[in-house]
Amino acid sequence: MPRRTATMLASTLMLIALLCAGVLIKVPYSVMSPGPTVNTLGDHGGEPVLQIADRKTYRTSGHLNMTTVRVTSADYNMNIAEAVYGWLAHDNIVVPHETLYPDGKTEQQSSQENAEEFSESQESAKVAALRNLKIPVKSQVIARTVSKDSPAEGKLHAGDVIKKVDGTPVKEMTDVSKLVTKRKPGQDVVFTIVPVKEAAAAEKARKEPTGTEDVRMTTEKAKDDGRAIVGIEAGTDHTFPFDIDIKLADVGGPSAGLMFALGIVDKLTPDDLTGGHFVAGTGTITDDGKVGPIGGIGMKTVGARDKGAEYFLTPKENCATAAKDVPDGLTLVKVDTIDDAVAALKDIHKGDTADLPQCTAK
Repeated sequence: MPRRTATMLASTLMLIALLCAGVLIKVPYSVMSPGPTVNTLGDHGGEPVLQIADRKTYRTSGHLNMTTVRVTSADYNMNIAEAVYGWLAHDNIVVPHETLYPDGKTEQQSSQENAEEFSESQESAKVAALRNLKIPVKSQVIARTVSKDSPAEGKLHAGDVIKKVDGTPVKEMTDVSKLVTKRKPGQDVVFTIVPVKEAAAAEKARKEPTGTEDVRMTTEKAKDDGRAIVGIEAGTDHTFPFDIDIKLADVGGPSAGLMFALGIVDKLTPDDLTGGHFVAGTGTITDDGKVGPIGGIGMKTVGARDKGAEYFLTPKENCATAAKDVPDGLTLVKVDTIDDAVAALKDIHKGDTADLPQCTAK
């Protein structure tokens, strides 16, 4: 066989071997890419995303789009060829599988966690929006979860309103653990509660829950640090002065909190916030309106710009990363609180954008 033919044959066989290896050899990576964006002021799936009842709402225009990131599933086995393509593609990010699914978390576990975070973010968005508008929201501390085989099992139930611990009024959810840990393991502690059924009825009637009862239980020692515990996780529940429903399925995680809050503010405000502009954004939000960082910021800015966004409300802590690769035509606006975001929207509406706080790469 001529040397040239042998060389070509060997090269072809090597190329085939490499292609086969690229397809057959699996690597522990996952891919993140731009996901759908949804206008919180508009409709999705045939119904309004934000539905407000028993309160006057106002006409809105423009967009306040929440943004998402699409990720490969927990059981997806990526091969080398796909990983290389992901690394080369501008709109994708390849990350270690454990970054998205730590500790061997399954797809079902991840989806459940995302659903819980999404639900909590909706509640915080409502609270933050109403507080921004100076509309009172009543809050109470509840037993969010009760652990199995704990001192509290059968005595406290998820949703019970905790009014006092050992006679001391509870105002914040952190008060519960502080008061319980004043006891030594093995000592009794008394919770003054409104049972969940009575609390739910009061919330439905938009009234303060009443009809308390005392529940006594014996504390036990925590395995990690030996402090006294009863086996509950405290949380905060809110009673709103009118109904606010957020209708958006197939979305998880807490990162839409800011945009939901702004959508609510816009619908309850006589003056149109956006002035017809296309504004997108992201960020978690707390009850007091603090905006927090999220993951996949680069994917979200790309997805937003592809849909036509002019401005992108960016959590302060994500700004440096986002500013390293800004899609053409998109202005990144730095926000740290809901008040910052509302002020920025008002400036955008007026066309007074010269002094908008923009993100810069460090």
